[in-house]
Amino acid sequence: MEVEHQEIANFLEAYPPFCDLPVKWLNKLASHVEVSYYRENSEIFEYGQQITFLYVIRSGAVELFRRSGELYHRISTGGIFGHRGLLMNRQVRFGAKTLEDTLVYCIPVDIFDEYCHEFEFFADYFEADDNTRLKMTVSENADNNDLTTAKVTKLILRDVVYVDQNNTVQQAAKVMAEEQVSSLLIFDPAKPIMEDPEEDDAQVVGLVSDRDLRTKVVAQGLPYDTPIADIMTTDVLIIDSNAYVFEAMMLMLRDNVHHLPIVHKRKPIGMLTLSDILRYESQSSLLFVQGLMEQKSVDDLARYSTQLSTIFTRMVNEDANSHMIGSAMSIIGKTFKHKLLELAEAKLGPPPIPYCFIALGSMARDEQLIVTDQDNALILDNCYQANEHGAYFEQLAKFVCDGLANCGYKYCDGGIMASNPAWRLTLEQWQAQFNDWIENPKPEALLNSSIFFDLEGVWGEIKWAEKLTAFISKKAQNTPNFLAAMAHNALRRTPPLGFFNGFVLEQDGAHKRSMNIKRRGTAPLSDLVRVHALAVGSRKQNSFERLEDINEANILPKGKVQDLEAALEYIAIMRIKHQSWQIEHGEKPDNSLPPETLSEFEQRNLKEAFGVLDKAQSFLKFRYQNKAKMK
Repeated sequence: MEVEHQEIANFLEAYPPFCDLPVKWLNKLASHVEVSYYRENSEIFEYGQQITFLYVIRSGAVELFRRSGELYHRISTGGIFGHRGLLMNRQVRFGAKTLEDTLVYCIPVDIFDEYCHEFEFFADYFEADDNTRLKMTVSENADNNDLTTAKVTKLILRDVVYVDQNNTVQQAAKVMAEEQVSSLLIFDPAKPIMEDPEEDDAQVVGLVSDRDLRTKVVAQGLPYDTPIADIMTTDVLIIDSNAYVFEAMMLMLRDNVHHLPIVHKRKPIGMLTLSDILRYESQSSLLFVQGLMEQKSVDDLARYSTQLSTIFTRMVNEDANSHMIGSAMSIIGKTFKHKLLELAEAKLGPPPIPYCFIALGSMARDEQLIVTDQDNALILDNCYQANEHGAYFEQLAKFVCDGLANCGYKYCDGGIMASNPAWRLTLEQWQAQFNDWIENPKPEALLNSSIFFDLEGVWGEIKWAEKLTAFISKKAQNTPNFLAAMAHNALRRTPPLGFFNGFVLEQDGAHKRSMNIKRRGTAPLSDLVRVHALAVGSRKQNSFERLEDINEANILPKGKVQDLEAALEYIAIMRIKHQSWQIEHGEKPDNSLPPETLSEFEQRNLKEAFGVLDKAQSFLKFRYQNKAKMK
């Protein structure tokens, strides 16, 4: 092979899809390449012209333009253009112009066609647009492990079996025998169904299992005409249809329940039993949760928490996706709170008034990872009196927050913890606080909104947290100025992409030559998803589940929700893998990712994911800030 052809081959093998070609085919391709040079600000081709080459930039930079003249993309060394025209009747789809002196390799169309025909991966690379390639990568990763993608609805094999609460235990037992089920949901037909579907519990008032019949009826010698309502369990644990099988297993182990109703928009659609999901068991994380609940003291919990990093890395090595890992780590975090609150009440005595302990931020969104601090608060009963009850809840909050710190959940630098009296409020006070934040979206209010607007009850009067979520949803949806302010706030953190689509890195400090993939990636994505979710009245907390509601509301251009899902998954999984690698190599995990540790393939997909975020932020500004100005 001639020297110049070998140089071309050496260059191309550093970039996809050429890097995956067999050496013989790569060398053959290099021998057919033509070289062209264009001066700065030179037009390479215009929209609609005939095109006969695929172009690869050897050096320099090129701008691509839509037919309207609007800038579409800027690419530099290793960038490829012209392929859309080759696939679309050999006519240019995006005009191209040099931004500086540029050298390009030109691959003849007949060679391009031959390689597309010969190699499926080569054709796939060009036939999929940038975001589609990203989505294909995310999908392939998810397919590696069914455990990470299986939702509880996959295990629903039949409709819900239920009886009226006015039935007798004998009638209920007969239905169970006929339907061959081990449990029944109990309905109250007189209970009104709320107009708001998010508040509708489909008239469910309890659950009865075959164990209840044995221990509460037969063993106690109760007459068979005993109303089923007398023996039913009224505190029924449920799980949403969006949850994963893994989450269901952890909940059942944590709360020691054997039957778990599945609900969709608060309406029961199926019933899970422990036997239904044994084949999905993931021993490592499930046994961790089970063991966590068996610990007897804060010191025991602190010692036990040292295993958490092993659980995290094991899930990563098993190819779990980011939603699964985030959900598992969040449930584990909530279980720590659950156990600490149990220990606190055992030490301090029963609470003088009802309360709800809430998780905030990433834990509430089921997006928590190994590097995290604690964000939490207390909702107190409206009858709260500081002089009578304040000391108890001050001690309880301190006990829990100190315990979490001992277990690796560091104190929040901003003081957003239940140990801060500012965040121990009654339900009415919380509603007034949220109302003020929405009505008066000042900088501090917006900062708080990005944390407090993601909340979930983890102990006590859980329904109070649901009431707050409903209040926030209704209020924010009807306050365009607040949405505009939230949108503006969500644009403050931009993706780390430079003018030529290269990574923008930290230039000094401990994390020099790296990029904070949380601050510049997952966080701004979660922020913009939250704005859209509030705008459509979604009450979901998890970003992926919020995107489902956003998609149903049809407020984004076609395909953009799927782009956001793929981008969020890819950026999150790169952050997760980075932290896992650090743990396995004895380093303290962080969010600062050096690009040189990534392959060319990973860098390209990460740039595409950041590109999705960049475009989504532009749309966010257009949709909400412009609308607010029109009011």
